[in-house]
Amino acid sequence: MFENLTNSFSTTLRKIVGHRRLTEENIKNTLTQVRSALLEADVALPVVRTFIDNVKVRALNHIVNHNFTPGQEFIKIVKKELILAMGEKNYTLDLKTTPPAVILIAGQQGAGKTTSVGKLGKFLHDKYHKKILAVSIDIYRPAAIKQLEILTEQVSIDFYPSYQNQEPVKIAKDALHCARIKFYDILLVDTAGRLHSNNLMMRELNEVCLAIAPIETLLVVDAMTGQDAAKIAKEFNAALPLTGIILTKVDSDARGGAALSIRHMTGKPIKFIGTGEKIDTIEPFYPDRIASRILGMGDMLSLIEEIENKIDHKTVKKLSHSFKKNHTFNLNDFLEQLKQLRNMGGMVNLIDKIPGMLSLPDTVKSQLNDQSMQRMEAIIHSMTHMERDHPEVIKGSRKRRIALGSGLSVQDVNQFLKQFHDMQAMMKKVKHGGATYMIRKIQEMMPSNFYKH
Repeated sequence: MFENLTNSFSTTLRKIVGHRRLTEENIKNTLTQVRSALLEADVALPVVRTFIDNVKVRALNHIVNHNFTPGQEFIKIVKKELILAMGEKNYTLDLKTTPPAVILIAGQQGAGKTTSVGKLGKFLHDKYHKKILAVSIDIYRPAAIKQLEILTEQVSIDFYPSYQNQEPVKIAKDALHCARIKFYDILLVDTAGRLHSNNLMMRELNEVCLAIAPIETLLVVDAMTGQDAAKIAKEFNAALPLTGIILTKVDSDARGGAALSIRHMTGKPIKFIGTGEKIDTIEPFYPDRIASRILGMGDMLSLIEEIENKIDHKTVKKLSHSFKKNHTFNLNDFLEQLKQLRNMGGMVNLIDKIPGMLSLPDTVKSQLNDQSMQRMEAIIHSMTHMERDHPEVIKGSRKRRIALGSGLSVQDVNQFLKQFHDMQAMMKKVKHGGATYMIRKIQEMMPSNFYKH
């Protein structure tokens, strides 16, 4: 989402880093380019004006720290203003209430409300071990209720049944009563998509809010709508007691304007961002981490948390024990590591959070992609169990069979095996390391001329 903005900022700020001192002239020239970058990213004009004015005042009045160059000090100021624009800190959900805590999810149709309910339910269930009940009061969209029922089954939270011939307020009240008598910690309420200009639908939503008194009313906003997302949020905020925003489709080609505009336009914080289509791709919104990503500094804290939350620790422990005992690393072990990487969102997701990766040449970044991993898995899956355990037996006829089974060429299989042997030799020097070590080394498995079909 932030790649274009990051590239623009990197090019612009690289110029001022070379200056020996900050002057009104070089600050003005740099901010002109920063302004263009923000506007191209579809950041709302009032936000751009405030941001530029604040950076200019801070830069001109700033006392340079002798440990940094003037250019580095300027980047620190820009980062601080980015953080301020997005809300300064992570705002967690307010669950300090007599259970059940009611969380109502609202937004326009197509923004991803129902999916966000499922993702949020999984996040709260897995991370905080909450007992959760979810209900849909969307009686207007065909299959909306069934969609939520399927999602709740996938994420192991409970579903309160509702029907299209019922009234939304009654459904919400009945679900709350059920949540109380069955001692649920949280009730998630999925609402129908609506336009802020639809007075009848907005009135219905207000009646639901009055009936169940949600402690959190979250608006789901599509990041691909750019600065329009901020306008939508502003209109909803005027009609509802919003407590925060869930920004979806952050992994898309959106230009970043929504993330930088919403807080300024509504005064409400972004609490979560949806980072993919999978049910576990939701994460708390940290303005400081997003600012680091925009400035090309990566987001190692989120990466570390993702590794901790999403790797299969039992598999890693088993692999580590086996490796220390047998001092071998075979293709079955490597396949398990590829699965661990997929669980963490794949290489594309990881690259976005590693400092400096976005500045790599496109020819290098193209090698570090999920398609490469899929081709590796296809080659391994085309092998017999014996071949995976003993790759050294794979010779001419076996290579041809594996190439045919994976839909690749014998040359591709040869290159993969060569890279694997190099990895195997490296792993012999390591007593342990598991998935985190593999992440640092996995790019070595992707040669410059491999998997470019």
